[in-house]
Amino acid sequence: MKIMLAYDGSRNARLALAQTITMFRELKPHLILVAVAENPRDITSGNEDLFQQEVTELKQHLKEALEVCQGESVTGESLMLEGDPRKMLLYATEKKFQPDMLVIARHSHEPDGGFIARSLTYFVDELDYMTFGSVSSFLARRIQCPLLILPSR
Repeated sequence: MKIMLAYDGSRNARLALAQTITMFRELKPHLILVAVAENPRDITSGNEDLFQQEVTELKQHLKEALEVCQGESVTGESLMLEGDPRKMLLYATEKKFQPDMLVIARHSHEPDGGFIARSLTYFVDELDYMTFGSVSSFLARRIQCPLLILPSR
């Protein structure tokens, strides 16, 4: 069974990885961990530096996640993509891997940070939802394989 997991190294993504391994271990899944770095809206040197930092961090998160898979005796591979996460995950499922299932973690309403981080996260989540819709709702309307959306804890 091929299972693709959207993975960004966040607390929710790590929980989703652990839950996916636990739920599907008996089916001997092959996990495909996909991270997406969003391209900066403008190409100033500061934005390019931030983008390269994000790419580096995501690659490190993918490496760590593959180590978790190896430690759990689950086969896996990783893929790093650049662009709109919604469109790139859709591309990866339809054109690249054709997995049996896509697993994504729902964003938490309780981020890892304090009050300011929670306030900013809430504001950004609401703005994203109003302008674009969430990643999970976008994929639920378009994806051709089963989609498992794991709740945050």
